[in-house]
Amino acid sequence: MRFTRTRTARAAGAALFAIPLALGGLASQSHAQGASPSPSGTFGSGCSSIAQKANTAKDKVVEAAAAYPQLSQLVAATVRAKLTSTLDGKPDITIFAPNNKAFQKVTVSQLSSLLGNEGQLKKVLTYHVVDKKITPDQLSKGSFTTVEGSKLTTSGSGTNFKVNGKANIVCGNLQAANATIYVIDSVLQPPS
Repeated sequence: MRFTRTRTARAAGAALFAIPLALGGLASQSHAQGASPSPSGTFGSGCSSIAQKANTAKDKVVEAAAAYPQLSQLVAATVRAKLTSTLDGKPDITIFAPNNKAFQKVTVSQLSSLLGNEGQLKKVLTYHVVDKKITPDQLSKGSFTTVEGSKLTTSGSGTNFKVNGKANIVCGNLQAANATIYVIDSVLQPPS
């Protein structure tokens, strides 16, 4: 237990320093192609670039996300917003998890403002979380209420899905002990 918290804290701390580097264009990630799509398993072209960790299904969601380097900025923002225990304490959630490339699409000033406002950061992050398990077959024409309180929609077919008509699910159906994770390529904004 102590090792798990330390590893999450180290990953989050490292990610906090990585945010300015990634935003400055000094860090880059590649989206490798060719993942084997499977509606009942992990799917999406971005899955082959995600370093799979065999036992993330046993980890609570924040620890599981910390195992994927492409989610380091999301983990850092979650820690900064003090949402770790909230998310880890929920029994069966779905997270539409923006990858590091998604955070690079946000301007430096917008991200700085967001990270400096804990209330707004919580609102944005909880808009990415649905308080129930969403399976791949529910994504084709989905409408879900988020933990933030607003609706988000999913659409698509096969292994090609979008969230709110703009964010692509680049790797879907990653499992954590208490969550299903769909990695997306944009940071979602709750309706005003």
